[in-house]
Amino acid sequence: MQHYDIVIVGGGMVGSALACALNQSGLSIAVIEKTAPQPFEPLQPLDLRVSAISAASASLLKDVDAWSSILAMRSCPYRYLETWEDHQSNLLFDSQEMGHQQLGHIVENRMIQLALWQQMEKYSSIDVISGLAITKISRSQDGYQLAMNESELHCKLLVGADGANSIVRQTANIGVTSWDYAQHAMLINISTEQAQQDITWQQFFPTGPRALLPLAGNNASLVWYDSPARIKALSQMPLSQLKDEIIEHFPNRIGEFTVDNAGAFPLTRRHAQCYVKEHLCIVGDAAHTINPLAGQGVNLGFKDVAALAKVINDTASQGGAWWQLDVLERYENQRRRDNLLMQSAMDVFYLTFSNESSPFKLLRNTALKVAQQSSWGKKQVMKYAMGL
Repeated sequence: MQHYDIVIVGGGMVGSALACALNQSGLSIAVIEKTAPQPFEPLQPLDLRVSAISAASASLLKDVDAWSSILAMRSCPYRYLETWEDHQSNLLFDSQEMGHQQLGHIVENRMIQLALWQQMEKYSSIDVISGLAITKISRSQDGYQLAMNESELHCKLLVGADGANSIVRQTANIGVTSWDYAQHAMLINISTEQAQQDITWQQFFPTGPRALLPLAGNNASLVWYDSPARIKALSQMPLSQLKDEIIEHFPNRIGEFTVDNAGAFPLTRRHAQCYVKEHLCIVGDAAHTINPLAGQGVNLGFKDVAALAKVINDTASQGGAWWQLDVLERYENQRRRDNLLMQSAMDVFYLTFSNESSPFKLLRNTALKVAQQSSWGKKQVMKYAMGL
C-alpha cells in the first residue's frame, strides 16, 4: 500500500495543472492517467482538440512554470473576436480596448498537457502513474483506497479530474443535472494559403454557429455546429467533398484552403449536484460541462484549479486539516455559482440564436448593434471572458 496525501484521478489539462499548483503545499501527490500524452514534434499534424486560453488561464499556467513551454511548442495569440448573424450587425471585441495585447491564445490541448507533465516530472512530491487502469475505489476511515492491478494507493483526499464520465464522481454517488443539446459539433483542421490573422470569428445560423479559430502558421480550426443528422452526414464525407460543403456554407473569409482532418462530438450540458464530499472533490469536466460556444470549458476548469489549490495551500501552510469538508466547501462555494452562471449564459445564447422567428431575429440583431456601440458593455464582457 502506497500512501499519499492527495490522489488526482485524471492527468489531463486540469488534473495536471492542479498537481503543479499544489506542489508548493509540500503534500505528497499521485496523478493517475491511463495514457501519457504523445511527445511533441514540430512537423507533426495539429491536433483537433484545441482550447481558447484566457488571460486568467495563461496566468495560472505561468504560475506553475508551464506557459513558456507551451509558447515554445505551438500556440496562436488572437487580438480580436468577431461575431454576427446579419452582416449589418457585427460585434467586434478588441483586446487593446482593455490595454492587453491579446484576448487569449488558441492552443492544442495536448501542448498544454505536455507542458504540465514536463513540470510534474521536475517535482519530487508528485508521482505520475500511467499505463494502469483503476479496478476499484473504496472509502476508508480516513480517506480513500484505490486498486490498480497489483498495486494499491491510499490518500487523505481523492480528486476527480477524470472528465465528463468521471469514475470518481460516480463512486461518490454525486448526481448530475444534464441534457443533450439539439446540436453536435464538428472540428475541422485546415491549411490555408495565407498565415492566420489575429482574429477568431463566428457567424450564427438557425442550425448553429460556424466559427474559425486561428492556429499556428498557415492553419486554422473550423467549428461547425449543426443537427446530429447533418454532422453525421458531414463526418462520412471524403475530405474533398467536405471542403466543397465548407465553401458553400461557411462565410467567405477563409481564402484558399485544404482540409487536413476532421472529427465530431455531441454537445451535452452537465452540472454535478455538489463538488465535494468527505475526503473527496471533483474539478473541471467531472464537475461541469458547458456548451463550447464561447470556448470557456477549460478556462472554467482552470478557475476550479486556482480556487481549490488556494484553499488547500493556505490551510496546509497554517498547519490546518486541509482535507476536511469545511475547507473543501470553501472551494465549492467559490466555484459552483460562477460555473452555473456561465452555463446559463451559454444556454441563453444557444436558445436565442436557435429561434428562427422574425421578432427574435430582429431583437438579437438589434442587440448586437447596440452592444457594438457600447464601449463599457464590451469591456465588461471582455473582462469576464478574459478572467480579469
